[in-house]
Amino acid sequence: MPFKSLAAALLLTACAAAALPAQAAVIPRFDGKTTDAQTIEGQTKTLMRKARIPGLSIAVIDHGKVMFTGAYGRRDVEHDLPMTLDTVMYGASLTKAAFTVMVLQLVDEGVITLDTPLAQYLKKPLPAYEKYADLANDPRWERLTARMILDHSTGFPNFRWINPDGKLDFKFDPGARYAYSGEGINLLQFVLENGLGLDVGVEMKRRIFDRFGMKHTSMTWQPQYEDNITTGYDAAGKAEPHDHRDNVRAAGSMDTTIGDYARFLAAVTMGAGLKKGSYAEMLRSQIAITSQHQFPTLDFSHMPDNPNWKLAAGLGWVVFQGPYGPAFYKGGHDDYTDNHAVCVERLKRCLLMMTNSGVGARVFPALTAAIMGDPGTPWGWEYNPILPLEPAA
Repeated sequence: MPFKSLAAALLLTACAAAALPAQAAVIPRFDGKTTDAQTIEGQTKTLMRKARIPGLSIAVIDHGKVMFTGAYGRRDVEHDLPMTLDTVMYGASLTKAAFTVMVLQLVDEGVITLDTPLAQYLKKPLPAYEKYADLANDPRWERLTARMILDHSTGFPNFRWINPDGKLDFKFDPGARYAYSGEGINLLQFVLENGLGLDVGVEMKRRIFDRFGMKHTSMTWQPQYEDNITTGYDAAGKAEPHDHRDNVRAAGSMDTTIGDYARFLAAVTMGAGLKKGSYAEMLRSQIAITSQHQFPTLDFSHMPDNPNWKLAAGLGWVVFQGPYGPAFYKGGHDDYTDNHAVCVERLKRCLLMMTNSGVGARVFPALTAAIMGDPGTPWGWEYNPILPLEPAA
C-alpha cells in the first residue's frame, strides 16, 4: 500500500490499546518518574501517525512483573484488522536473546562450556559437514567457541549470502573484534544438534517458552496462529504476508506476542532460570564495540562516542552505560519487522516495542524518551542512519 493510503488508513481507524486485566495504574519510567496507560496511548498514537507505522505493541516490565502492555494500529491494513495483545508477531533477532538464555542453562548444567572449542563437540571436523565445507582450507574454525558466537566475534559475515560467491568465510580472526553474525548463531545451533544430539526447537520450548509462560511463542509456524498474525510492511508500505517458518533457526525464526516476550524479559531481569554466575556473564562486557554502526556488520570505521557509552557485546545482548547505570538491549529487524527491547540492569526495568513495519526505528528513539525517559540507547550506532520521524511524502 502506498504511504498516503497507509497514512489515511491509520488516521481513519481507531488505534485503541487492547484491554489488559490488572493493568497498572501507575507505570514506572527509567528516569524515576511515572506514567499511565492513557498517556502512553496518546504518545504512541501521535508518533505512529507521524512515522506511518501500521501496527505497534508496547510492554513495560518492572522487577519481574509486566506492568503494562498495549497494542495499537493495524496488524493488517488491507483487511482493517486491529493489532491486539494476542497478535502473533515475528520476533526476528529477538530470538537470539532467548536462545542465549537457553544455551547458558546448558552451561549451568555442564552440557557445554563457553570456552571449549566447538570442534570438540562434533563427531568429525566442521568442514567435513556439507554445510561448512567452505571452511576446509581455513583452520581458524578450530578456534571457535560458544562465547565467540554469543558475543559476535566469530569473524563470520552476518550471513554467507552477503558474499558475492555466497560462500562462508572468515573476515578476521575469531575473537579479534565484534561483528554481528547470524551465521555464528546458526553454527552454535548446528553444534548442539549434530554434536550433542539436542533438538533446539524442543529445548527452547521446554526451557524458555513453557518455563516462562510464553503460550503463544514457537520457533516454527503453528497453524493456530493463522487467525491473528501480523502482515509486515516495508518502507514503502508494501505488504508482506507472515512467513510460515518450517525450520528452527536460532538466529531468528521465533514467532511471539507482546505479552509473551514481555514475560521473557521479566524473567531475564530477575535472572530466572540461570545461576548467578551465568547471569552476570551474560551482561558482562565481553568485547568492546568500536564500529561506527551495527550494520553493515563489516564496516570497521570507528564511532567516537562508543567509549563514552562503554558500548560492548555481552552474551546475546549489547551492553552500554547510560544515565541510569548499566543497560542492555536487543533489536530484531528485517524489511517488514522492527523490534526493540531495552532494560536498565539496576532498575530491573525494561521497555519492549514490536512493530509490523520495517521502519519501526522511526519511532523508537522518540517513543522511548516519551514513555520511559531514554536510558542512553546508542541509537546512532544501532541504526544507520537514524530514520526521520516524519518521512517525506
